[in-house]
Amino acid sequence: MHIRFDVPADPAYPGRVAAALSSVRLRKFSYIGVVLMAAGVIGFAASPRFRWAEQASSLWMAMVVGGLLSMLFMPWVRWRARRRSSRYAVEGAYDITDDNIMMRSGSESGGIAWDGVAQVRETPEFWIVYVARMPATVIPRRLMSAEDAETLRAYMAKRGLLRLR
Repeated sequence: MHIRFDVPADPAYPGRVAAALSSVRLRKFSYIGVVLMAAGVIGFAASPRFRWAEQASSLWMAMVVGGLLSMLFMPWVRWRARRRSSRYAVEGAYDITDDNIMMRSGSESGGIAWDGVAQVRETPEFWIVYVARMPATVIPRRLMSAEDAETLRAYMAKRGLLRLR
């Protein structure tokens, strides 16, 4: 297998990559926010019935506010990542072989060996490549030809790396 494709200098592309990688890392804050808000609302609901719950009304309010802020953290970070990364738009390329994934962006280049890849998750626009438990990079499916995308999908499935959403 040898797949090569270019990445144009699109100002929106780095933001989409940053948003895809940050959503994976920050999803837990949304879950924490839901739990905090639920606990705060339950505390407020229990306040009229239990005297101790009435005395802790500031705690319930802090939990609701903390939960709301935690749930808004991920969209805020994604928005900032998109806004800040637009100035990093440079031409690049991917060169994917049976051994590794080589990436070039401007004058920088790097690669990941397939032996070090733990899993690959699929999103509508990217394949997110994980090394151990951390998302390391993305492979943009929309920039590949349909034949190359299917070849790569079959290769990752054969290696047991592709994990569907």
